[in-house]
Amino acid sequence: MKAVHISGKGKVSLLKKGKPIPQKGEVLLKIRYVGFCGSDLNTFLGNNPMVKLPVIPGHEIGAIVEEVTEGVPDVIKKGMACTVNPYTHCGYCSSCRNGRPNACRYNQTLGVQRDGAMCEYLVVPWEKVIAGEGIDVHTLALVEPMSVGFHAVSRAEIADTDTVMVIGCGMVGMGAVVRSVIRGARVIAVDVDDEKLKIAKILGAEYGINSKTENVHDRLSEITQNMGADVIVEAVGSPVTYRMAVDEVAFTGRVICIGYAKSEVAFETKYFVSKELDIRGSRNALPEDFRAVMQYFKRNDISETFISAVYPPERACEALEYWATNPGKVFRILIEF
Repeated sequence: MKAVHISGKGKVSLLKKGKPIPQKGEVLLKIRYVGFCGSDLNTFLGNNPMVKLPVIPGHEIGAIVEEVTEGVPDVIKKGMACTVNPYTHCGYCSSCRNGRPNACRYNQTLGVQRDGAMCEYLVVPWEKVIAGEGIDVHTLALVEPMSVGFHAVSRAEIADTDTVMVIGCGMVGMGAVVRSVIRGARVIAVDVDDEKLKIAKILGAEYGINSKTENVHDRLSEITQNMGADVIVEAVGSPVTYRMAVDEVAFTGRVICIGYAKSEVAFETKYFVSKELDIRGSRNALPEDFRAVMQYFKRNDISETFISAVYPPERACEALEYWATNPGKVFRILIEF
């Protein structure tokens, strides 16, 4: 079978591998679409501290069940469209014991700490298969990144009384925008690209601020009558946006951190105390977040809004090069098998 392979900075090739054979309790999937994640782009650029190279990337999956084995429940049937929960959990670390397996200390995400799904066939435990009835298979490849944004909103405990500012309107940030809107919050989207801000407003954000051309502090003060945002979701991962989140959040507000900053961040720590902030990390997603995204996609046929391009596996390197040189213009690039 064909498999996309990243062996180092800027090094992408197409491998030939044997078709995997499922064992008892496992499911063989025919991969149809896999999305390139920001972590995959950082792997390509040599900026991903989490990755274990060499690696087959990919954990945003739209697939068809090819084969089931003994021990797989009848609800999982051959020919069924599905996506995959791409995380592992050990079951005994503190995160798992506390009912938060998404943050397992020993998690290995497909395409990061272990080979991923950017290949023609993939074997997974049946428990990781998420049925996608009523959703197009290419849309299923968008579920995982949106679910990360949905999970961040749960971590923030956002309610209809909140004003929420989402910094970064990529796929994950858009997930945070969408679920905040669903929960009735007033949403302010921040990005450096006007087209992404336009889409965020179509999805329900009340305001859009271009941080490249506008003064975020002044605009936010105007919108909130100098209060600041009750919740700020950081979905970029840069020192500038991390500091922005702490500086601009309201007194007694919540800051939710999704993005990984690639360098150390210097904070005015007096704000941690004087504002009595809740600063919370948000990692991966839980099964209920996946289900919530899928319900949203069943009600809203907007997948084409998020798909920037579709490439064959033979052009995976070209796809990553395009994203690297046009970062502000890409939501998701799919590889089609």
